Amino acid sequence: MGALGLITGVLLLLLIVALVAFLLFSGYIYYTHLKYDHIPGPPRDSFFMGHSPTLIKTMNKKEIIYDPFFEWIEKYGPIIRLNMMHKALIWVISPEGVKEFLLSPKYTKDDFYERLHFMFGMRFLGRGLLTDVDYDHWHKQRRLMDPAFSKSFLMGSMQTFNEKAEDMVDKLAEMADWKQHIKMHEMFGRVTLDVIAKIAFAMDVRSILDDQIQFPQTITKIMEGLLASRDFLARFHPSKKNFIKDVKKSLGDLRNEGKERILQRIKAIKEGEETPKDILTQILKSAEVHESCTLEDLIDNFVTFFIAGQETTANQLSFVVMELGRYPEVLAKAQAEVDEVIGSKRDIDYEDLKKLQYLTQVLKESLRLYPTAPGTSRVSVEEIVVEGVRIPAGSNVMFNTYVMCRMEKYFKDPLHFDPDRFHPDAPKPNTNIYFPFSLGPRTCIGQVFSQMEAKVVMVKFLQRFDFELVEGQSFRFYDIGTLRPLDGVLCRLRPRTDRKPAKN
Repeated sequence: MGALGLITGVLLLLLIVALVAFLLFSGYIYYTHLKYDHIPGPPRDSFFMGHSPTLIKTMNKKEIIYDPFFEWIEKYGPIIRLNMMHKALIWVISPEGVKEFLLSPKYTKDDFYERLHFMFGMRFLGRGLLTDVDYDHWHKQRRLMDPAFSKSFLMGSMQTFNEKAEDMVDKLAEMADWKQHIKMHEMFGRVTLDVIAKIAFAMDVRSILDDQIQFPQTITKIMEGLLASRDFLARFHPSKKNFIKDVKKSLGDLRNEGKERILQRIKAIKEGEETPKDILTQILKSAEVHESCTLEDLIDNFVTFFIAGQETTANQLSFVVMELGRYPEVLAKAQAEVDEVIGSKRDIDYEDLKKLQYLTQVLKESLRLYPTAPGTSRVSVEEIVVEGVRIPAGSNVMFNTYVMCRMEKYFKDPLHFDPDRFHPDAPKPNTNIYFPFSLGPRTCIGQVFSQMEAKVVMVKFLQRFDFELVEGQSFRFYDIGTLRPLDGVLCRLRPRTDRKPAKN
């Protein structure tokens, strides 16, 4: 009886502890509701889960989680509240709010970015430029890296842009028989991978020419892991065990590659050896590996550059091709400009890029409909009133250019692909609505790099090929942190026979 009584007592104690924990958690959620329920928003799915079930269901169906916001914003106003268990997220779909939060350095990135420091318990983006929430630490990194993205450095990258884009069109020429279904997202993913590897880290990956190269599969697996990690229950599901193992292996392989490259380069610099004039050398010559910029920080940025530098531009190029295929009149105009400015010239110069006004408009319009980064978030350091709504101090405040740029309120016929919105004589879009590379001090360091690369690749594609979209594919897309076309943009290609002579 003594032993039985002891067991009964322990079980009773555990039950009491569990009950107290449950009541405390319930009380905290209730407190959160009281703190934020003055902010309008749609009804919660449940007391405990808030709006999480709706959003998780949307993500699992590979639908855009921001699409429900159009109805919510219309019904509840430009400032809405969403509850995610014990957290409240405040969505600010307001130019005034965007200006207030994104243009000021006093509002730091929130804990959403901290969740990207690790993936399934393994270091992922860590404290890289994208995810560093410590403004002072981020600012030191940014100052070290700014010279590597200067105009003079990027002008010197034109040879690599041309070389890798030429590899791509040569590969496409082997398949351009008007019969094969070519997944353009995959092709653009390979060429942008080759570009960032060469310019940033002097790595001649050549994935566009060799299907056996593992880097594309490594990046894809990591991005699949990023999508799956949004469901906080994924790691506990038995069916995800092998998948998570593969994701962690891919991430480990990428981080180990980065570590090896960085240590080799540090050694070469210290010993006075000749080093490549790439982004890595620029960074390492500006700083030693010390407390404010550790080896792990450098590896974080290796991973960040590899993923962001490859994924986002590949997605943008894919959406450009998709929309050009859907709007033949836009395609004809873009192709005519390429013929006029470039002709059949092989090597495109930096000065050529500035003459491609209509192609620039096409690229900007693609970012309006399919922004490189759909949104960003900050912490409200103090209580603030936006659009008449009081936002408490310490709130997670979310901003979304995807939602704003698809609202009739800000753009006429917003779902229509119209590059003339960005014509020099047209009214300039409000930058507090259109911010595909974010705004203010945390604006993307690689935006000029990516748009130069996108122009060179698109020029060579339009210069060499006629194409059409394969029938029957959807034009759906999904969000994995960036927007990606669901079906990969399947095309048929054939070589152009009406190209103009090379320019002198």
